[in-house]
Amino acid sequence: MGLIAEVYHGLSDKMNAAFAASGLSEIDFETIIRLYRSPGRRLRMSDLAAQTSLSTSGVTRVVDRLEREGLVERVACPSDRRASFATLTDAGATRLESVLPRHIEDIEKWFTGLLSPQRLEELLDSLRIIRDVVRPCATAGAMEAGSAEAAHPELSSRRS
Repeated sequence: MGLIAEVYHGLSDKMNAAFAASGLSEIDFETIIRLYRSPGRRLRMSDLAAQTSLSTSGVTRVVDRLEREGLVERVACPSDRRASFATLTDAGATRLESVLPRHIEDIEKWFTGLLSPQRLEELLDSLRIIRDVVRPCATAGAMEAGSAEAAHPELSSRRS
């Protein structure tokens, strides 16, 4: 566990500079990229909370802040008055797209580029097995992996 924590924090430190240069925090980026990858660039608030490291109240605060910045908007669910969707705006997509090239370079430099394709695939497969057990709702509301990669090849599992 210590090794996983050291790698995660080291990668976060390396990548946060690109986020900060775009006026985003790490959790802002995580929220926006989850929406960007989702069908219609939107997720139910509960699914967004499940996919991020946030509680439902935490995701509400992040979406409120991103909404004030014009990056996300909240849309009522037509079939359930109690639910709402967080939807990425064009401004939010533009902000994400401004940081993606550097983010992808950083991932390649500090993570995927350090491993052979076979070792990387084995690592990603192993991480998915663990994730699916410890956070089974982490992909709630998301597209099938192949569809997401087809829609946004720059976000393929090789790079994110």
